[in-house]
Amino acid sequence: MAKTVRNKVAWIVFVLLAIGIGLYPLIYLFATDDFGLLLSKSKELLASDIWNLAFYGHISFGGLALLSGWSQFSKKLRAKHLNLHRTLGKIYVISVLISGLCGVYIGFFATGGLVSSLGFISLGLVWLFTTVVAYVGVKRKDMSLHQGMMIYSYAACFAAVTLRIWLPLLTLVLGEFLTAYRIVAWLCWVPNILFAYIWVRRKGITLV
Repeated sequence: MAKTVRNKVAWIVFVLLAIGIGLYPLIYLFATDDFGLLLSKSKELLASDIWNLAFYGHISFGGLALLSGWSQFSKKLRAKHLNLHRTLGKIYVISVLISGLCGVYIGFFATGGLVSSLGFISLGLVWLFTTVVAYVGVKRKDMSLHQGMMIYSYAACFAAVTLRIWLPLLTLVLGEFLTAYRIVAWLCWVPNILFAYIWVRRKGITLV
């Protein structure tokens, strides 16, 4: 009974975090002044049409990926509304492809220099790779590969959530934003992937 309650609480927290951070880009889209990470960017970069297109493409479709992706882990949704599950899955894949490609591009201009850039570019590549393989798996009717890679894919997607948990905590502890940001560029997603690995192993999912 206690385990069931913990699982339900964990699921509710998971969903609320996904929805909350999934809607977070709306603040950027409707803010009248520079906000959040934009405050750390140079005027030259903010004046770049290509960078702005990539930035807003990344956060907008990344938010949509968070909003549509969590539902793919609902057994009830798959069982009762398979067509909706498939539609949301397609929305997720398209969102990841757009957000991931944009994320890799803006990663080259990440605040904090090379360490941050390598962290976010690696995240983007992992996100794209796992999502594409998950899609290939379902097209080949290899549901084990599909389910396993979707776990990895959403673990990478959930970096948007864990980044916003770790960054203020590290900034507070270290007393310095840039150092915290360089660490978070890796901390926001590497533990997520390790958690996904453990989850996949425990579920007995075979990826090869």
